Amino acid sequence: MKILVINAGSSSLKYQLIDMETEAVLAKGLCERIGIDGHLKHTPLVEGKEVFNEDLAMPTHSEAIAAVIDKLTSPQYGVVNSMKEIDAVGHRVVHGGEKFASSVLITDDVMKAIEECIPFAPLHNPANITGIKACQAVMGKVPMVAVFDTAFHQTMPGKAYMYALPYQYYLSNGIRRYGFHGTSHRYVSARCAELMGKPIEELKIVTCHMGNGSSLAAIDGGKCVDTSMGFTPLVGLPMGTRCGDLDAGVIQFLMHKYGYSIDEMLNILNKKSGVLGVSGVSSDFRDLDNAAAEGNERAKLALDMFQYWVAKVAGSYVAAMNGVDAIVFTAGVGENSSATRAAIAEYFGYLGVKIDPVANSKRGEDIEISTPDSKVKVFVIPTNEELVIARDTRDIVG
Repeated sequence: MKILVINAGSSSLKYQLIDMETEAVLAKGLCERIGIDGHLKHTPLVEGKEVFNEDLAMPTHSEAIAAVIDKLTSPQYGVVNSMKEIDAVGHRVVHGGEKFASSVLITDDVMKAIEECIPFAPLHNPANITGIKACQAVMGKVPMVAVFDTAFHQTMPGKAYMYALPYQYYLSNGIRRYGFHGTSHRYVSARCAELMGKPIEELKIVTCHMGNGSSLAAIDGGKCVDTSMGFTPLVGLPMGTRCGDLDAGVIQFLMHKYGYSIDEMLNILNKKSGVLGVSGVSSDFRDLDNAAAEGNERAKLALDMFQYWVAKVAGSYVAAMNGVDAIVFTAGVGENSSATRAAIAEYFGYLGVKIDPVANSKRGEDIEISTPDSKVKVFVIPTNEELVIARDTRDIVG
């Protein structure tokens, strides 16, 4: 069985074509900076095929999907003759509301339910829907599965997922914290336990998924007990373009002051805030690093705020679990920015964390970056949401 995994994020689109008999990746790729200037790296893992690694205009996710399909079937870069060789497609879908607590086969009713959740995830669910529809248009009746980011966090206790609002809003509308990046937190926490050589049921782990969208999770005994995102992916840490936690009174003040509609206000909070809004430079952390190195104080402030919030939320999770055995960094920033990891780790001196600068300078592999005498283990683990999605797709379709 060959499964194509589509993982559409707010400004990126990752994909893998996986042979599920061996779980070998036949091809993988990343569309970056969608809506900015666009770049595609497509890597066939089949002998005789070339890597494509060039800037490519991608104004929207539709162009990104079209580019992926073109490269997978290309004589020069592709690994299949046609899309007919692919048995199923697994799609990452960010928000399933209370309708979905597990992965499901995509039907018309499922698509309608995903569309109804757009207000909960206005940056991501439309991108996920675009990916699904683009694949359906090309691949016809090939079965497709939706794997929801919200599913892994369904183990949170009521004290963690409830808001202190009138209870009727939860009963009538499902207003609660759902959490996101579930496939990533699920994968890296399990992989962390493997690297430590211990059953995950015996471990307390804080996982830090840090990218254009960022969230932390407290995982106690393999189950999520808290996570930083909420009813939507808007809250928690300051992110690429999202504001993170914010006093609701600020929203009221700005709407009255400038006459914004609620849609205009949410557009500001989702697309013009975060490190982009603070720095005025970019939502891409690489651009911020370069600007800060050149003396841009607002870029430095944006980075400082992000690092502070990661450390602060992680510390609260240590309290929530009454201890911690390991901290994991993952996703685009977590896997690639040694400077960001080092800056965050400096806040963890009270935990006895010590970082090995040589190990921390590496990238692209599972690695422990803490020293042997560090009281808490710290790991960098490249996330593999695609494998989790492929396995769920295989189990449902198979």
